Amino acid sequence: MKLAWRVKRIALYLFVAALVSFTALPIVYMVSTAFKPLDELFLYPPRFFVQKPTLRNFFDLLTATDASIVPFTRYIFNSVFVSAAIVAGTLAICSLGAYVLSKYRLPGANALFAVIISALMFTPQVTQIPTYMVISGLGMLDTYWSLVLPKLAVAYNIFLMKQFIDQIPDALLEAAHIDGASEWRIFWRIVMPVCRPAWATLIIFSFIGNWNDYFTPLVFTTSESMKTLPLALQTLAGGPGVVARSGAVAAGTLLVTLPPILIFLAFQKMVIHTMAYSGIKS
Repeated sequence: MKLAWRVKRIALYLFVAALVSFTALPIVYMVSTAFKPLDELFLYPPRFFVQKPTLRNFFDLLTATDASIVPFTRYIFNSVFVSAAIVAGTLAICSLGAYVLSKYRLPGANALFAVIISALMFTPQVTQIPTYMVISGLGMLDTYWSLVLPKLAVAYNIFLMKQFIDQIPDALLEAAHIDGASEWRIFWRIVMPVCRPAWATLIIFSFIGNWNDYFTPLVFTTSESMKTLPLALQTLAGGPGVVARSGAVAAGTLLVTLPPILIFLAFQKMVIHTMAYSGIKS
Protein backbone atom coordinates (compact mmCIF):
# COMPACT_ATOMS: atom_id res chain seq x y z
CA MET A 1 0.00 0.00 0.00
CA LYS A 2 2.80 2.38 0.94
CA LEU A 3 4.71 1.48 -2.22
CA ALA A 4 1.67 2.24 -4.39
CA TRP A 5 1.23 5.59 -2.65
CA ARG A 6 4.89 6.47 -3.32
CA VAL A 7 4.59 5.48 -6.96
CA LYS A 8 1.51 7.68 -7.38
CA ARG A 9 3.28 10.57 -5.67
CA ILE A 10 6.37 10.22 -7.87
CA ALA A 11 4.15 10.01 -10.97
CA LEU A 12 2.35 13.19 -9.86
CA TYR A 13 5.66 15.03 -9.35
CA LEU A 14 6.89 13.93 -12.76
CA PHE A 15 3.65 15.07 -14.39
CA VAL A 16 3.81 18.49 -12.69
CA ALA A 17 7.50 18.84 -13.59
CA ALA A 18 6.67 18.06 -17.22
CA LEU A 19 3.94 20.72 -17.25
CA VAL A 20 6.23 23.31 -15.67
CA SER A 21 8.97 22.51 -18.18
CA PHE A 22 6.52 22.83 -21.06
CA THR A 23 5.17 26.19 -19.90
CA ALA A 24 8.73 27.46 -19.35
CA LEU A 25 9.76 26.73 -22.94
CA PRO A 26 8.85 30.24 -24.28
CA ILE A 27 10.94 31.90 -21.57
CA VAL A 28 13.87 29.55 -22.21
CA TYR A 29 13.63 30.24 -25.95
CA MET A 30 13.52 34.00 -25.35
CA VAL A 31 16.65 33.87 -23.17
CA SER A 32 18.40 31.65 -25.71
CA THR A 33 17.49 33.96 -28.59
CA ALA A 34 18.86 37.01 -26.78
CA PHE A 35 22.33 35.45 -26.80
CA LYS A 36 22.28 34.05 -30.34
CA PRO A 37 24.66 35.53 -32.90
CA LEU A 38 23.09 36.92 -36.04
CA ASP A 39 23.85 33.84 -38.15
CA GLU A 40 22.00 31.57 -35.70
CA LEU A 41 18.93 33.82 -35.65
CA PHE A 42 18.14 33.03 -39.29
CA LEU A 43 19.06 29.36 -39.44
CA TYR A 44 16.54 26.98 -40.99
CA PRO A 45 15.37 24.86 -39.36
CA PRO A 46 15.74 27.14 -36.35
CA ARG A 47 17.66 25.98 -33.31
CA PHE A 48 15.99 26.12 -29.92
CA PHE A 49 19.16 26.52 -27.87
CA VAL A 50 22.02 28.86 -28.67
CA GLN A 51 25.20 27.16 -29.88
CA LYS A 52 27.66 30.07 -29.66
CA PRO A 53 26.35 32.51 -27.04
CA THR A 54 27.39 36.14 -27.42
CA LEU A 55 26.73 39.49 -25.77
CA ARG A 56 26.88 41.22 -29.13
CA ASN A 57 23.10 41.69 -29.21
CA PHE A 58 23.17 43.84 -26.08
CA PHE A 59 25.89 46.05 -27.53
CA ASP A 60 23.88 46.25 -30.77
CA LEU A 61 20.88 47.34 -28.71
CA LEU A 62 22.82 50.34 -27.42
CA THR A 63 24.22 51.02 -30.87
CA ALA A 64 20.78 50.86 -32.50
CA THR A 65 19.50 53.54 -30.14
CA ASP A 66 22.53 55.81 -30.58
CA ALA A 67 20.80 57.37 -33.58
CA SER A 68 17.91 58.37 -31.33
CA ILE A 69 17.81 61.78 -29.70
CA VAL A 70 17.77 60.12 -26.26
CA PRO A 71 19.95 57.26 -24.96
CA PHE A 72 18.54 53.82 -24.26
CA THR A 73 19.10 54.34 -20.54
CA ARG A 74 16.42 57.05 -20.69
CA TYR A 75 13.81 54.47 -21.69
CA ILE A 76 14.93 52.24 -18.83
CA PHE A 77 14.69 55.13 -16.37
CA ASN A 78 11.21 56.06 -17.61
CA SER A 79 9.90 52.52 -17.18
CA VAL A 80 11.48 52.06 -13.75
CA PHE A 81 10.37 55.47 -12.45
CA VAL A 82 6.81 55.25 -13.77
CA SER A 83 6.29 51.66 -12.59
CA ALA A 84 7.75 52.33 -9.14
CA ALA A 85 5.74 55.53 -8.70
CA ILE A 86 2.50 53.79 -9.71
CA VAL A 87 3.12 50.81 -7.43
CA ALA A 88 3.93 53.01 -4.40
CA GLY A 89 1.07 55.42 -5.08
CA THR A 90 -1.61 52.83 -5.77
CA LEU A 91 -0.55 50.77 -2.74
CA ALA A 92 -0.95 53.75 -0.39
CA ILE A 93 -4.11 55.22 -1.95
CA CYS A 94 -5.99 51.96 -2.52
CA SER A 95 -5.06 50.60 0.92
CA LEU A 96 -6.23 53.77 2.66
CA GLY A 97 -9.42 53.88 0.61
CA ALA A 98 -10.16 50.22 1.26
CA TYR A 99 -9.53 50.69 5.00
CA VAL A 100 -12.00 53.56 5.18
CA LEU A 101 -14.65 51.66 3.21
CA SER A 102 -14.19 48.55 5.31
CA LYS A 103 -13.86 49.80 8.88
CA TYR A 104 -15.60 53.18 8.89
CA ARG A 105 -19.39 53.15 8.68
CA LEU A 106 -19.61 56.26 6.51
CA PRO A 107 -22.88 57.32 4.84
CA GLY A 108 -22.98 56.15 1.24
CA ALA A 109 -20.03 53.79 1.66
CA ASN A 110 -21.98 50.84 0.24
CA ALA A 111 -23.12 52.87 -2.76
CA LEU A 112 -19.55 54.03 -3.39
CA PHE A 113 -18.27 50.48 -3.20
CA ALA A 114 -20.99 49.42 -5.66
CA VAL A 115 -19.67 52.04 -8.09
CA ILE A 116 -16.15 50.65 -7.63
CA ILE A 117 -17.42 47.13 -8.33
CA SER A 118 -19.22 48.33 -11.46
CA ALA A 119 -15.98 49.92 -12.67
CA LEU A 120 -14.47 46.44 -12.86
CA MET A 121 -16.65 45.76 -15.88
CA PHE A 122 -14.81 48.32 -18.02
CA THR A 123 -11.38 47.79 -19.54
CA PRO A 124 -8.87 50.66 -19.29
CA GLN A 125 -9.11 51.24 -23.05
CA VAL A 126 -12.81 52.17 -22.69
CA THR A 127 -11.99 55.08 -20.38
CA GLN A 128 -8.94 56.35 -22.27
CA ILE A 129 -10.84 59.09 -24.14
CA PRO A 130 -12.33 60.79 -21.04
CA THR A 131 -9.04 60.25 -19.20
CA TYR A 132 -7.18 61.89 -22.07
CA MET A 133 -9.55 64.87 -21.97
CA VAL A 134 -9.02 65.30 -18.23
CA ILE A 135 -5.23 65.02 -18.47
CA SER A 136 -5.21 67.41 -21.43
CA GLY A 137 -7.39 69.90 -19.57
CA LEU A 138 -4.99 69.84 -16.64
CA GLY A 139 -2.04 70.50 -18.97
CA MET A 140 -0.26 67.28 -18.02
CA LEU A 141 0.20 65.71 -21.44
CA ASP A 142 3.69 64.45 -22.21
CA THR A 143 4.69 64.48 -18.54
CA TYR A 144 5.24 61.80 -15.90
CA TRP A 145 1.98 62.89 -14.29
CA SER A 146 0.05 61.73 -17.36
CA LEU A 147 1.56 58.26 -17.01
CA VAL A 148 1.25 57.94 -13.23
CA LEU A 149 -1.86 59.82 -12.13
CA PRO A 150 -4.54 57.80 -14.01
CA LYS A 151 -3.14 54.54 -12.61
CA LEU A 152 -3.24 55.34 -8.90
CA ALA A 153 -6.88 54.75 -7.90
CA VAL A 154 -7.60 51.41 -9.57
CA ALA A 155 -10.93 49.72 -8.90
CA TYR A 156 -9.50 46.20 -8.77
CA ASN A 157 -6.78 47.21 -6.28
CA ILE A 158 -9.33 48.82 -3.95
CA PHE A 159 -11.56 45.77 -4.23
CA LEU A 160 -8.68 43.42 -3.46
CA MET A 161 -7.56 45.34 -0.39
CA LYS A 162 -11.08 45.83 0.96
CA GLN A 163 -11.96 42.15 0.73
CA PHE A 164 -8.86 41.31 2.75
CA ILE A 165 -9.28 44.12 5.30
CA ASP A 166 -12.85 42.91 5.90
CA GLN A 167 -11.34 39.78 7.49
CA ILE A 168 -9.56 41.77 10.21
CA PRO A 169 -11.58 41.50 13.45
CA ASP A 170 -12.97 44.79 14.70
CA ALA A 171 -11.96 43.71 18.22
CA LEU A 172 -8.31 43.90 17.20
CA LEU A 173 -8.67 47.53 16.11
CA GLU A 174 -10.78 48.41 19.14
CA ALA A 175 -8.04 47.03 21.41
CA ALA A 176 -5.52 49.26 19.67
CA HIS A 177 -7.81 52.27 20.17
CA ILE A 178 -8.11 51.45 23.87
CA ASP A 179 -4.31 51.32 24.14
CA GLY A 180 -4.19 54.86 22.75
CA ALA A 181 -2.93 54.13 19.23
CA SER A 182 -3.72 56.76 16.61
CA GLU A 183 -5.49 55.92 13.36
CA TRP A 184 -2.28 56.25 11.38
CA ARG A 185 -0.43 53.95 13.78
CA ILE A 186 -3.22 51.37 13.64
CA PHE A 187 -3.20 51.43 9.86
CA TRP A 188 0.56 51.16 9.35
CA ARG A 189 1.45 48.93 12.33
CA ILE A 190 -1.57 46.58 12.44
CA VAL A 191 -3.64 46.66 9.26
CA MET A 192 -0.83 46.70 6.68
CA PRO A 193 1.24 43.88 8.27
CA VAL A 194 -1.85 41.71 8.51
CA CYS A 195 -2.71 42.49 4.88
CA ARG A 196 0.73 41.52 3.62
CA PRO A 197 -0.60 38.83 1.23
CA ALA A 198 -3.01 41.34 -0.33
CA TRP A 199 -0.55 44.16 -0.90
CA ALA A 200 2.16 41.74 -2.05
CA THR A 201 -0.28 40.48 -4.69
CA LEU A 202 -1.17 44.09 -5.52
CA ILE A 203 2.53 44.92 -6.05
CA ILE A 204 2.96 41.95 -8.40
CA PHE A 205 -0.10 42.73 -10.53
CA SER A 206 0.46 46.49 -10.56
CA PHE A 207 4.15 46.33 -11.45
CA ILE A 208 3.75 43.71 -14.18
CA GLY A 209 0.75 45.47 -15.70
CA ASN A 210 2.37 48.91 -15.78
CA TRP A 211 5.86 47.75 -16.73
CA ASN A 212 4.43 46.05 -19.82
CA ASP A 213 1.97 48.85 -20.59
CA TYR A 214 2.37 49.94 -24.20
CA PHE A 215 -0.93 51.73 -24.77
CA THR A 216 -0.77 54.48 -22.11
CA PRO A 217 2.62 55.98 -23.16
CA LEU A 218 1.47 55.79 -26.77
CA VAL A 219 -1.61 57.92 -25.99
CA PHE A 220 -0.31 60.40 -23.42
CA THR A 221 3.24 61.09 -24.63
CA THR A 222 4.57 62.61 -27.84
CA SER A 223 8.25 63.31 -27.20
CA GLU A 224 10.95 60.67 -27.54
CA SER A 225 12.29 61.39 -24.06
CA MET A 226 9.02 60.24 -22.44
CA LYS A 227 8.87 56.83 -24.10
CA THR A 228 9.00 53.72 -21.93
CA LEU A 229 10.74 50.45 -22.76
CA PRO A 230 7.80 48.62 -24.42
CA LEU A 231 7.09 51.59 -26.70
CA ALA A 232 10.77 52.09 -27.54
CA LEU A 233 11.17 48.39 -28.26
CA GLN A 234 8.17 48.45 -30.59
CA THR A 235 9.74 51.38 -32.44
CA LEU A 236 13.03 49.52 -32.65
CA ALA A 237 11.33 46.41 -34.04
CA GLY A 238 9.75 48.33 -36.92
CA GLY A 239 11.00 50.38 -39.83
CA PRO A 240 13.89 49.77 -42.22
CA GLY A 241 16.82 47.63 -41.15
CA VAL A 242 14.70 45.47 -38.84
CA VAL A 243 16.52 42.30 -40.00
CA ALA A 244 19.88 43.69 -38.94
CA ARG A 245 18.38 44.72 -35.61
CA SER A 246 16.83 41.31 -34.87
CA GLY A 247 19.48 40.50 -32.29
CA ALA A 248 19.04 43.88 -30.60
CA VAL A 249 15.28 43.35 -30.50
CA ALA A 250 15.79 39.93 -28.89
CA ALA A 251 18.09 41.48 -26.27
CA GLY A 252 15.59 44.26 -25.62
CA THR A 253 12.79 41.72 -25.21
CA LEU A 254 14.82 39.95 -22.54
CA LEU A 255 15.45 43.23 -20.69
CA VAL A 256 11.75 44.07 -20.75
CA THR A 257 10.68 40.61 -19.56
CA LEU A 258 13.28 40.05 -16.84
CA PRO A 259 12.12 42.59 -14.17
CA PRO A 260 8.50 41.29 -13.97
CA ILE A 261 9.82 37.75 -13.56
CA LEU A 262 12.14 38.83 -10.75
CA ILE A 263 9.37 40.79 -9.01
CA PHE A 264 7.05 37.81 -9.22
CA LEU A 265 9.67 35.42 -7.84
CA ALA A 266 10.55 37.85 -5.04
CA PHE A 267 6.98 38.29 -3.78
CA GLN A 268 5.54 34.88 -4.65
CA LYS A 269 7.19 33.22 -1.68
CA MET A 270 5.89 35.88 0.68
CA VAL A 271 2.34 35.58 -0.66
CA ILE A 272 2.29 31.79 -0.36
CA HIS A 273 3.94 31.84 3.08
CA THR A 274 1.63 34.45 4.57
CA MET A 275 -1.48 32.89 3.04
CA ALA A 276 -0.58 29.55 4.58
CA TYR A 277 0.67 30.58 8.02
CA SER A 278 -0.75 33.98 8.97
CA GLY A 279 -4.41 33.17 9.55
CA ILE A 280 -6.50 35.69 11.45
CA LYS A 281 -8.38 34.41 14.47
CA SER A 282 -10.83 36.51 16.43
